Amino acid sequence: MRPGLIPAGNETRFLGWEVWYAVRMSLLPFGSLPRYRQRRFLPENMDLGDWSQIEPQFNRLEAGAGECGSVEELERWILDWGELSAALDEESSRRYIAMSCHTDDPGAEKAYLHYIETIDPQTKPRQFALARGYVDHPLRTRLPSDRYAVFDRDMRLQVELFRPENVELEKEEAKLGQQYQKRMGALTVPFQGEERTLVQMGRFLEEPDRALREEAWSLSARRRLQEKEELETLFDQLLALRGQMAKNAGFGNYRDYAFRKLGRFDYTPAHCEAFHAAVESDVMPLQRQLQARRREAMRLDALRPWDLSVDPQNRPPLRPFQQSRELVAGGESIFRRLDAGLADDFQLLSRHNLLDLDNRRGKAPGGYQATLAEARLPFIFMNAVGMQRDVETLLHEAGHAFHSLASREEDIYHYQHAPIEFCEVASMSMELLGGEFLDVFYADGDAARARRTHLEGVVGTLTWIATIDAFQHWLYTHPGHGRDERNAAWLELATRFGGETDWSDHEEVRTFLWHRQLHIFLYPFYYIEYGIAQLGALQVWLNSRKDKAGALADYKRALALGGSRPLPELFAAAGCPFDFSSRTVKPLMDMVERELDKLEE
Repeated sequence: MRPGLIPAGNETRFLGWEVWYAVRMSLLPFGSLPRYRQRRFLPENMDLGDWSQIEPQFNRLEAGAGECGSVEELERWILDWGELSAALDEESSRRYIAMSCHTDDPGAEKAYLHYIETIDPQTKPRQFALARGYVDHPLRTRLPSDRYAVFDRDMRLQVELFRPENVELEKEEAKLGQQYQKRMGALTVPFQGEERTLVQMGRFLEEPDRALREEAWSLSARRRLQEKEELETLFDQLLALRGQMAKNAGFGNYRDYAFRKLGRFDYTPAHCEAFHAAVESDVMPLQRQLQARRREAMRLDALRPWDLSVDPQNRPPLRPFQQSRELVAGGESIFRRLDAGLADDFQLLSRHNLLDLDNRRGKAPGGYQATLAEARLPFIFMNAVGMQRDVETLLHEAGHAFHSLASREEDIYHYQHAPIEFCEVASMSMELLGGEFLDVFYADGDAARARRTHLEGVVGTLTWIATIDAFQHWLYTHPGHGRDERNAAWLELATRFGGETDWSDHEEVRTFLWHRQLHIFLYPFYYIEYGIAQLGALQVWLNSRKDKAGALADYKRALALGGSRPLPELFAAAGCPFDFSSRTVKPLMDMVERELDKLEE
């Protein structure tokens, strides 16, 4: 038998357990980790990449549902179901982590693709069958309503939306998303005698030498444009797949399907449109004011795309660290000054090698936190190159990690994950709360400068979120649109939310700027969450200005709820009203403006 092949029924498939085990051990920094709870239902040693070993566990659960003769037995069955889900999710996460850390490693790629092509499509209908078994169970309505209300609501939604014909489409969607990550992760350019990733090129956009910035920006922009046809084709394929999924589920467009599938029980597309309008009326004036100040300080007739990251007073770039170990040490110091418990949590990640922070060739772009569900431990992935943005990213992803650790005691697996809108409150609040202690990386003057840079970034982020979200609303409510129509729609939004940047001679770059936003390709409609959460995080920060200890206690208490409560209750627990209209946005922008003025002084 050829290496890497093992028999599987009547077919031969790649990457059996032995090969995957070797790949995993060689590529994952954390290796094996102890389970947070000993397995009660599953065999201790089973191959979670082998469907012949997974299927019997689903069979046992399906049969077991009918044998539950009491509420207590049904609750135990829910925990057993969660045990299987956690084991599968951790296996999937491990393969995804290995693939994204090493997109150029064929073994990691094959292991990931094997899972999404072979295991995922078979688990989805079985998970649906379990959800249906729960929804149809005669004892379901006798479960304690306060404890199971969110779980019950979500399971009924899963049963409502599941379509067997969409399983294959979702598999193809995941494969196309992996192609996007692989392509973008491989982009490099030669610059100053070295081959550099486009993430590394971002450092040069902070250099005082304007000609150098323009050269670096133009080189990166041209390199991305070389991929435009392939990315347009890839997105057209994704658009078609998603449209078909929505049609299969009985929806007139993918937007309405996505809102339902994402479990958006507490807000609608109309609320998102109110957010867009609030950004236009209450955020854009501040954005334009900040851009005008920048242009005047730099003594320019117009701001160009390569003028947006440099210090407007021509000071050297903020360089908070050289090596990732310095980033880790500084982060731990910030958390220690903020809260001893958070610092201990961060130390736990470092001790278990659950941090992959350095940028390198072949590593997927972006940053994320992934939870290893059986260990109930978070893993942080990012692409640090020594910039202030890297400090913000670490604080952000650490906020997600703290959220994951705060809900470790929750044994209903479904509740170990909060809705994304609140997950991002956890992370964005940590950027603002931790940002109070940036002096661990900088002297006083540079610490104030870094905080100002961050707050200006919050303003700019809100406008970019509105652009991306409004664009996605357009994309999926205009089925059958052509590429020219899509470009025109994007440019209209880029003008509405783009401020005063002059794109002369680079109109094509601006037209395809959305190609950089991986959420559009990988996670459709997952972006407005950042805007909703940013407003929540600003409110947590505002509360901390009045009562630091109380605000932090509310924050940690809300994180510990996991996903056990509806969104408005999670926001309320953190001390924030769940509202993202102008009524909330305007006073927050007034606060940001006052703080920026203070930092300028």
